[in-house]
Order: sequence, then structure tokens, then C-alpha cells
Amino acid sequence: MSAATPVRRVLVCEDSATYAAGLSRLLERDREIDVIGVCETAEQAIARMPTLKPDLVTMDLELPGMSGAEAIEQIMGVLPVPILVLSGHVERRSQAALHALAAGALDALPKADFDLGDPDGAAAQALRHRVKVLCGVKVIRHPRARLNLRKAPAAWSRSASVIGICASTGGPQALAAVLADLPASFPIPILVVQHISPGFVEGFARWLDGEVPPSVKLAVPGASPAPGIWIAPEGAHLIVNGQGRIALDQTTVAGMHCPSGDVLLGSLAAWAGSDAVAVVLTGMGRDGAEGLGDVNRAGGLTIAQDEATSAVFGMPRAAAECGSELVLPLDGIAQRLRALLPLEHARR
Repeated sequence: MSAATPVRRVLVCEDSATYAAGLSRLLERDREIDVIGVCETAEQAIARMPTLKPDLVTMDLELPGMSGAEAIEQIMGVLPVPILVLSGHVERRSQAALHALAAGALDALPKADFDLGDPDGAAAQALRHRVKVLCGVKVIRHPRARLNLRKAPAAWSRSASVIGICASTGGPQALAAVLADLPASFPIPILVVQHISPGFVEGFARWLDGEVPPSVKLAVPGASPAPGIWIAPEGAHLIVNGQGRIALDQTTVAGMHCPSGDVLLGSLAAWAGSDAVAVVLTGMGRDGAEGLGDVNRAGGLTIAQDEATSAVFGMPRAAAECGSELVLPLDGIAQRLRALLPLEHARR
């Protein structure tokens, strides 16, 4: 191994000594991974975090004393670090997995996904690769994380009148993944800027409409934002104006992109204030970061896609640097959007 190759420092939180030993052997099969400690309880892991300074924590959910979910909330509220849940109590898309992701974990995997007795198998290799990828993910403090928070799902709930999403490279797949988890009756309008080659936006809208339950249409100027997904057309910025109407701005110059995520999200911050939601998905560059910052300063909810699920982590990274409240994987973003409460936003 080259002296320049980074060694990822992993802290294992697991109450089964046998499982912890097997997991440590599996991970350390890769010389770029070093298990720097094993803790039987969440309390031990939290206490050792400041001195061990791990690059990643693997967290079981069922632990003696403080639960793994409570530990995730505390860690992400005080000393944020990438967290990978490994538990026999989660299945993909299960409520337990979604709760762990919403609390701040980057991923949640069932223990049954890999065999500790086969450390060279494909599943073990995939786990080691996943660990190394997650070690490099930028995470931020979760300002809502609180000690002894026992009703986490209720804490997610907040009102919103409009959601703005911007995406670029890898965006169509990311958008489909997030929006496919929303019901057809989702009550909050969603305005989307997707950077796409000229001539393709109408086809993209038709394709997305066939992939997700809510209706998908090109944005119509002059209409009030209504439930459904509204796509920015080619060659114009999509905004909500001061009268609360959808408008197409063909004069503003904002960076390299038209439509621009910054312009859309900035308009939502000005119109809806704390009832706006800004989401920045995968893509190159910085579009959407400044607009997300506007929503953040207005008190709205701000979300950036995490690096592990991003095709390109440029736009989400810039959004995180501009103060995104949450950095989440795609299924975590969908879970947060589903938890929003609709608000009729009255305007004079």
C-alpha cells in the first residue's frame, strides 16, 4: 500500500462480541480499513468518539441501554461522522431503516446481506467498498438532533407550501428515485429544474410522468403552484413571482444555466420564506447552492443529496457548504418529503 493511500478508521458499535470480531476481520481484509475500536454499547461509542476520531461508525440498532437510533441522533447533533447501520432489525425500505436514515445515518444494511464466514466473497467485497465510499462523504451537524429524543418521526414533521428541486448530471435517475416514493395524491407542489440537453426537456417530462405516481407536466406561466410536479421548460428560468404565480424569466443571467436552480430556489425563498423546501441533487458545478442558501436563511428546509448516492457530488457538496440542513441519500430525501405537512400559503 502506498504511503499516500488513506487508511479509513472505523469504529464498530455492536453488542455481540462474536459478530463484532467477525465484522472486524472482514473489514480489515482490506489494508485500507482499520477497525480502531469495538464498543458494546452506544454510550461507550459516544464517549470514545472524541479521542478515536473515526472516519465512520458502524451501528447496530438493538443495543443495551441507549438504542442505535438514539445514538445516531446524538452523534449527528454533536460530533457528526458518517454512520453505517448494520442490523438484523432492518430490511431495505423498512421503517427501521428509514428512521435510521432520517436520524442521520448514511445507509442501513441488513446483517443478512453478507456472510462473515466468507470474507472474500462478493458481498464482503461490496461492503468494504461501501465503507470506503461512505468514509469520504461530507456530513454536517443535524441541528434538530436532541438528546433522548424518543419520538423521532414526529420531530421530522414540518409544514411546507412548495418544494424546489434542482439536478444536473445523473439527475433523471435521482429524481425518479425520490419522486417514485411519493403518492399520487402528494399535496405539495414540486418545481423542478433539470439541466438537460436542448430539445430533450419535453421528452424528459413525459418519461418522468411514466415513472412516478404524481403527475408531471411542464410549468405553465400564470398558474398558481398546484399539487404535482412542474418541470422548468427549455430556455427560461422557472420562478414563483411575488403574486404567488408560476412565471418564466427569460432575461435574468445567472451562471451557466438557464433554467437555473439558483433562480428557482431564490424565488421560493422570497415568496414562501420558512414554508419553502429546497433540494439539490447530483450534478457538476454549483447551481442551486446559492438558492438553497437563500431558503436556509429564510428558515425553510434545505436538503442536499449525499455523495454515496450522487453520480457527481459537485452541486450537493456546494449546497452542503452553503448551509444545507440535511445531507441525505435518495431514500432519506423521499422519506423527509413524505413527512411534510401541506400548508395553504395565503398571499395578498
